[in-house]
Amino acid sequence: MTDDEGQIAGLLLAAGGGRRLGGRPKALLTHRGRPLVEHAAAVLRAGGCTRVHVVLGARADEVRARAVLPHCVLVDNPAWERGMGTSLRAGLDSLAGTGARAALVGLVDQPGIGPEAVARVLGAYRSPASLAAAAYDGVRGHPVLFGAVHWAGIAATATGDRGARAYLKEHAERIALVECGDVAEAYDIDTEADLEHLE
Repeated sequence: MTDDEGQIAGLLLAAGGGRRLGGRPKALLTHRGRPLVEHAAAVLRAGGCTRVHVVLGARADEVRARAVLPHCVLVDNPAWERGMGTSLRAGLDSLAGTGARAALVGLVDQPGIGPEAVARVLGAYRSPASLAAAAYDGVRGHPVLFGAVHWAGIAATATGDRGARAYLKEHAERIALVECGDVAEAYDIDTEADLEHLE
């Protein structure tokens, strides 16, 4: 691992309120006996992120009380109800001044994505101008790596639940796609039916 790779921060978006899950925050769903946010943060660390920032929103105090998140920086997003874009902005803002040269962004509600996929996308880092994303059968998904050069542009366009979608569409030709379909499954935990994916 180069010095630069050691400065790639994991950024876990875990603020959502689980509207389609009857208002149960996804961070607090139980997976393997513990809150889902614990699992997701551990995946980023196991995949090679030395620093992990976790963006909290819905019932943040309860998440702080129940989840064991060692060596993580917990970031509050008071505007979480306005969508994932606000969490992405809050997370990128929290990395300012840390020395991080890139952020590897994961979502709390994708437990089918493990350390192998994180490590592959991390390996696509070349410079603070890097843009990379996991792909599943050629379709772009998470995690996504944003070099620090892109943070201001992403923050400026991150609105509602679209996050970085507009920015990535505009810079599609610069994104290094890293196939991860053989080591991960990119389903989301969005509805009651999806809860069957949790253990």
